[in-house]
Amino acid sequence: MVANSAVSVDTLHKRFGTLHALKGIDFSIAQGEFFGLLGPNGAGKSTLINCLAGLVRPDAGRLSVMGHDVVTEYRRTRRLLGVVPQELVYDPFLQVREALQFQAGYFGLGKENDDWIEELLTTLNLADRATTNMRALSGGMKRRVLIGQALVHKPPVVVLDEPTAGVDVELRQALWRFIKRLHTEGHTIVLTTHYLEEAENLCERIAILDHGAAVALETKSELLARGICRSLHIFASHKIETLPDQLREKVQHINGHSMELRLRKDKDSIVSVLDTIRDAGIDIIDIQVEEDRLEDVFVQLVGEGGK
Repeated sequence: MVANSAVSVDTLHKRFGTLHALKGIDFSIAQGEFFGLLGPNGAGKSTLINCLAGLVRPDAGRLSVMGHDVVTEYRRTRRLLGVVPQELVYDPFLQVREALQFQAGYFGLGKENDDWIEELLTTLNLADRATTNMRALSGGMKRRVLIGQALVHKPPVVVLDEPTAGVDVELRQALWRFIKRLHTEGHTIVLTTHYLEEAENLCERIAILDHGAAVALETKSELLARGICRSLHIFASHKIETLPDQLREKVQHINGHSMELRLRKDKDSIVSVLDTIRDAGIDIIDIQVEEDRLEDVFVQLVGEGGK
């Protein structure tokens, strides 16, 4: 376990009938860490988050937030946690500011929290919609309100469950700027996402779940080092029309003067491949080598069904 843990998951099990949704999940998240929780649909991510939020009680094991047990100290741990759900859950009869005020009230906060609510409205670019009914907002704006609701009681730990699902590029970038700011200010961030480039760009350490079990728990650099392949991009002085037979199975695509080959690190020497290409009469003017990305490692660990 990590010292000074923000979140500790200790041998957690959860069953729903015959489905063993969590099979002894065991890890800790350090205070101030940006942690990725990845996995294909049905891997157990939502069950784990629901257990952490106190919505589902585990069958065995222990969960704690900032050292406090989620089951026996539910009220205290819930105040330490802010959860942005994947679903757009909202009261259509509330205005934006009212939605934040009601959420604050659940934590016993009243007018003394109004300044923070106004700051959230401004930071999330919701100030001009503060008196707009929730039902009149776009999906992206509703998601901003959900983030505001998760932060309204100033929790040290923030769980983001697919926060940019269905969000356009501009809003996605704005949300990540805000989330990076939260992390810089000391919040512990737990992120689940199917946009693996987001996890690769943001997370310091990543757990990958599959069928209720953790198949990886490593730093981002350690996880990327698991990649077994690399891509070799070739740029030629003329149109590429023929290739030696021994390279055909490695070709991903050919487009005029360029082509991409997929090489195994343990079998394919870049120097030998380049020599074979030159021997075939192809005049190489430039090359680019790209190591496996997180998406490649993810598929390697959980299979094509995880994409």
